Amino acid sequence: MSTPSPETVRSTVRDTYAAVAKTSTSCCAPACCTPAAETNSLMDAPANAEALSLGLGYSATELAMVPDDANLGLGCGNPHAFASLSPGETVLDLGSGPGLDCLIAAKAVGPEGSVIGVDMTPAMLDRARATAADSGASNVDFRLGTIEHLPVADSTVDVILSNCVINLSPEKEAVFSEALRVLKPGGRLAIKDIVATAPIPEELKSDFEALTGCVAGAAPVDEITQILRNLGFAEIEVDVDPSSRDMIDSWMPGRGAGDVVASASIRAVRPETV
Repeated sequence: MSTPSPETVRSTVRDTYAAVAKTSTSCCAPACCTPAAETNSLMDAPANAEALSLGLGYSATELAMVPDDANLGLGCGNPHAFASLSPGETVLDLGSGPGLDCLIAAKAVGPEGSVIGVDMTPAMLDRARATAADSGASNVDFRLGTIEHLPVADSTVDVILSNCVINLSPEKEAVFSEALRVLKPGGRLAIKDIVATAPIPEELKSDFEALTGCVAGAAPVDEITQILRNLGFAEIEVDVDPSSRDMIDSWMPGRGAGDVVASASIRAVRPETV
């Protein structure tokens, strides 16, 4: 099978997550959450979103801060665990989905801070905006756009969050280049994503279910590190979590995904001068 074009990848991902956005308050996988063992279908056998998120490292306190509709159980970890958000900061979430991380961030930065969520799926934005309005989160702005072409001004963001989204992009260097552009000098990345720890078999690379399920599009750790270094980021850390393999195997049972990809924490800082 030939490599799909970037627009074909984006279209497939957009359509898949548009369907997820219209589900109830729990997600079905394999889209970075627990799958239906019998069918491996994203839309089959709903799972408990709160239990999934607790398993990903969110605290009960964090989850209690946001409405249930903001949580679809999507993700591969908790970027807030190392983001160290402070009151007054401006935060950007790449691929903000139903708004879980944005609404948690909104509480952390307070009314003097602000949060921007960017997503390319209108149905996700509709859901996130409605949930933010219902919760009274007036310091969150959800914007339609791709993470390769951010609708955000230069040097305006203190912290960039993302949770299991960048692996879905067919143009990862563009994503990180845009991240560098919008970060203020001294601004930082706090990203959880899926990375490749071994060569991904061709049968997974060419499988759109594995792509939308956060497996086929994972980049190797060395590649991510090199992209960040070449762009001019500093203090780069890509820490792989070996314990995530069981979780990943549960997304696509019997496919060996946990043997070739894992969840990782990605940290980096935009220097004062680039």
